[in-house]
Amino acid sequence: MARSGFAPVDFPDHALLDSGGGEKLERFGEIVVRRPDPQALWPRGLAEEDWARADLSFVPDTQAGGRGGHWSTRKDAHGGILAVVPEWSVRYAAATFVARPTSFKHVGIFPEQATNWDLVARAAGSFGVGKPNLLNLFGYTGAASVLAVQAGYDVTHVDASKTSIAWARENLAASGLAPDAMRVILDDALAFARREGRRGARYQAVLLDPPHYGRGPKGEKWQFEDSIGSLVAAVRDLVADRALVVLSSYAIGCSPLTLENLVADLGPAELESGELTLPERSPRGRLLPAGFCARWSRGVELASEAG
Repeated sequence: MARSGFAPVDFPDHALLDSGGGEKLERFGEIVVRRPDPQALWPRGLAEEDWARADLSFVPDTQAGGRGGHWSTRKDAHGGILAVVPEWSVRYAAATFVARPTSFKHVGIFPEQATNWDLVARAAGSFGVGKPNLLNLFGYTGAASVLAVQAGYDVTHVDASKTSIAWARENLAASGLAPDAMRVILDDALAFARREGRRGARYQAVLLDPPHYGRGPKGEKWQFEDSIGSLVAAVRDLVADRALVVLSSYAIGCSPLTLENLVADLGPAELESGELTLPERSPRGRLLPAGFCARWSRGVELASEAG
């Protein structure tokens, strides 16, 4: 059956073990995590006792309408160390990331983005410059940024959260990179992009993975539907003659075609859009939807896909 989506790439330190009943069961490194997923409406494949063996289980705060919650640690999980130090390492390619449970059910790593990490690495030598510039707006914990540094980019990492900025610096160190291996900036994404445009800055690659809603460090309001058009307009002034732009998002009420139409406004280029997915490691081979993505590329010849 034909699907409109980007093929997942190999990520040995992550596995979607099962999904269904509004939840997903995943392995990050050696740690098995159980957490809600509103897309998983089908029956589970594994028995409840398999799910009950998860090292960490997210418990939503029902009084807050499911927004936020807390984690429950299995008593004997990995000798009880998770209850004392709730963080661990996850590797991808040559990078090492710090995984850590948060009150919003995330652990700091989004494995569905691995297909975009691979794309960026394959594009590194195609821009006709010695060291291409990459701008990662809404950079969060910096997985994409760290991998881009290792792929040979001069990276500018921007996020509005001090916690996320500190986490990105941890991931730099965990991956054996110097603190100044990339430019790390605490700022509002739209404000920064507009300032860079006025400065005449140019980037060969721009990554955009905005949330549905957020706040900048000075209280700037971000609402996807209200702000994304302005952000794409600001990015239009930043892209080099040969460039790649990736726009992805999760939990928003629009389709991949919406994202494609947005990035099409950057100018004539090659366009593709579809779903980001996670494959179940089960005989069913089911794909769990994990967000939408659109890619815009101009003058970029990509190397063959990994695997």
